[in-house]
Amino acid sequence: MTMTSPEHAEHLAREFFRRVWTPPHELDAIDELMSPDYRITTAGTIIEGRSKFKSWVAEMQALINDAANEHLEIITNAAGDRVVSRWITRGRNNGLFGFPADQAEIAYTGIAIWRIEDDRLAECWAERSAFELYNRMRGAGVGQHS
Repeated sequence: MTMTSPEHAEHLAREFFRRVWTPPHELDAIDELMSPDYRITTAGTIIEGRSKFKSWVAEMQALINDAANEHLEIITNAAGDRVVSRWITRGRNNGLFGFPADQAEIAYTGIAIWRIEDDRLAECWAERSAFELYNRMRGAGVGQHS
């Protein structure tokens, strides 16, 4: 296992958001930035392997048109093997949570904690304000007819 600097750990997180979560959404960048056995735990679900992760990302991006993530804050540890991002996702509803695809603007925040190994993102734990977004969408009457 090679050591990663805090600067490189931050660079990996920034590149991941820039290339994968911002249009034009380069899913192939996952092969470059993530380890082959990349693992993410999100919303109580564990997704293992780059190919399954790519599929999950593509599904999420299909539900949020023009999805773009922005880092609000990035913190790395001195060893360079952990990086934390507090972020926001913005886009337009294209069927998120089973609501009709009304293209309304949506936004939600989250926190991701990555483990870095061999100069790649190896594992992630992500929490996002999905429940709060769901309640805002429901309260706005998405999918309700008068």
